[in-house]
Amino acid sequence: MARPAARRPSAAAVIDDAVRALAPAPDANRLVRRIATGEAPRSVFTTFALEQHQIIDADRISFQHLARRADGDPPMADFFDLLAHGEGLALEQLAALADACELTGRDLAAYQPRPGCQAFPSYAARLALSAEPADAAIAITANFAAWSGYCATVHTAMQEHYDFPEAARGFFALFAEPSPELAARARAAVQHGIDTGQARPAAAHRYGRLLQAYEVMFWNSVDE
Repeated sequence: MARPAARRPSAAAVIDDAVRALAPAPDANRLVRRIATGEAPRSVFTTFALEQHQIIDADRISFQHLARRADGDPPMADFFDLLAHGEGLALEQLAALADACELTGRDLAAYQPRPGCQAFPSYAARLALSAEPADAAIAITANFAAWSGYCATVHTAMQEHYDFPEAARGFFALFAEPSPELAARARAAVQHGIDTGQARPAAAHRYGRLLQAYEVMFWNSVDE
């Protein structure tokens, strides 16, 4: 008697498992913890804006490349296209933070980035070149859960402890609440990867652990 075919996991279950398994330790991000209590100096926001100005451009290129690689798989291409579009929105919001920190175009152009801050986009570019798009989608989605939580904490603290105007907090507000559209496209992309046999959760978790480590490294390097 033939055995019934193994039931494939749902995209929601795969993503939820990655978010749980890859969540950074609560005390890993020293800077966000210090911002939350108002202990971090205001200057960290200047460094943050300078570093993110370069990271956003790099991540947008990585997401665009992943979208091109997934061109034959519309659900995945749509997910990465939306991520790339989101980087454009983030850059617009970052401008208000840069203004509040009194940064000029010359400051942005002349800035020498910190290696620990740029490890994340460098690894994202590696994934864009060599990872299966479905696995990258799982890893990136798990990372976004941590990033969103950090941004929510910082957004609140900027008002409570640092007296930043609303416009300057817009970058963090953009990411503080998970996007329903992005979540839906992530599930569609991962489900497509599962259904076509392209998704490999073990590989995705390996990528995700490094992404999360580089995420924490970014924040802590801003604080150095």
